This record gives sequence, C-alpha cells and structure tokens, in this order.
Amino acid sequence: MSLLATHSLRINYGGLVAVNQVDVRVEAGQLVGLIGPNGAGKTTFIDALTGFVRPSAGEIHFAGRRIDGDPAHRRAQLGLARTWQSLELFSDLTVRENLLVASEPRRWWTFLADAVRPDVRGRGDAVDTVLADLGLAAFAERMPDDLSQGQRKLVGVARALAARPQLLCLDEPAAGLDTSESGDLGRRLRRIVDAGVGILLVDHDMSLVLAVCDYVYVLEFGRLIAEGPPERIRSDERVITAYLGERAGNRAETVMPS
Repeated sequence: MSLLATHSLRINYGGLVAVNQVDVRVEAGQLVGLIGPNGAGKTTFIDALTGFVRPSAGEIHFAGRRIDGDPAHRRAQLGLARTWQSLELFSDLTVRENLLVASEPRRWWTFLADAVRPDVRGRGDAVDTVLADLGLAAFAERMPDDLSQGQRKLVGVARALAARPQLLCLDEPAAGLDTSESGDLGRRLRRIVDAGVGILLVDHDMSLVLAVCDYVYVLEFGRLIAEGPPERIRSDERVITAYLGERAGNRAETVMPS
C-alpha cells in the first residue's frame, strides 16, 4: 500500500475545474515530482492533500487510511507536512526556535505528559539533527530576516521536517534560489528520502525536478498529461508542448534539462 494515494481527485471552484480526475502515488522513501505550467493546479493539489481545500470528488488515502474528510490539523498529526510558497517563518524567533515550535507535541495527551516530564531536551536534539542535515547549524541562533532567500527557504523545509512527518509536500522550495543553491537543495532532499521520508516536490525548476526525483507527474489545466521516471518525462512531446506552447518533435533533448 502506498504512503499516499489519490483516486480520481477533483477540485472545483464554482464552475472552474482546477484539478480533474488526478491519480498520484508516493511511497515511503520516494521523491516524487509534480510539475506543470503556471495555473496547472499544482498548489491546489497540495492544498487538497493537506486539508486546506475540500475536494469536490475522489479520495485521498494516507498511511493506510482515507483522509479526505479530515481537517488539516488531523492530517498533520498523522504525519503529513507541507511548506508554503510564501515563507511563513516567525521573524521574532531564531531559526532554532522556529523549528522547536514546529516540533511541539501534536496530541493533547502529550501536553499532559510534558507537564509531568518535559521533553524539551529530546525535541531540541531532534531539531539540532534537522539543522545539521540541512546545513543550517551555523545559523541556528540567527533571526530569519538576517538570512539569504535561499537560507530562509531551507529553514522552511527544516521546520516542516522538525514535525517528524512521514510525507513532506514542498511547494516551490527552489523559487528564488540560484543554480548552486538549487543543486544543494536537491542533494539534501535526496538525503531526506534516503532516511525513509516521502517527498512530493512541486517546483518550476525543471533541472532540479528531473535531476533528483524518482518519478514525475505532469499537470496541464488540472489534468495529468504524463507520468513516469525523469528520463521518460524529459522526452515526452506532450510535456514539451505544454511548456513551450508548440509542437517540439525531436527537439526534446535540447529544450528539456538533462
């Protein structure tokens, strides 16, 4: 059974169909990409997965149970985490404190347990591990506003990981990063999935997605037009046409990043 699976997922906004009959799977320890032109429905899809948009039809299954009727906080408790395109960091907290907030216990009885036997030290150790894994240990006591855009993006990923999710949905984590920062992000994402966490990566950086993902889904106008390993997506004429707006034929190798 897949860690995450959607079945015929549809999301309507009035008369507009934003996501239409989409089936996506993510396994534990797998890095899956979701790409498509602007307006394809990628962020709406993540919103539906994480409980911020109600599907009009279809099903979402996570960790062995159906969750499309669950509220966002319940899905987070089950281990489904996300990042946002706009960085939602606490500007008055240090980087480490931002992660500590995210690592707070997520069930009511753990608050009672912590009142009797606080586990702040244990959570602090876990936060320090995440900071080290993402190359942010040197910035732990810095304020978010003192960091570069690339560093703040990594803090957003680290904060989501601090909640110890089973699946992490990343919404445009490479936006605003230069080529070097994007490559470094890709290498760190591979380490995360190698540790057993599933990742669904939405990004416009085609070089990043095709370089690091195990499997890729392509959306256009809310519908899946292609899926498969990166080498298949790279040469798929439907994908090239969706991005270029014209038939590309044998030019696939020159227009899609390798």
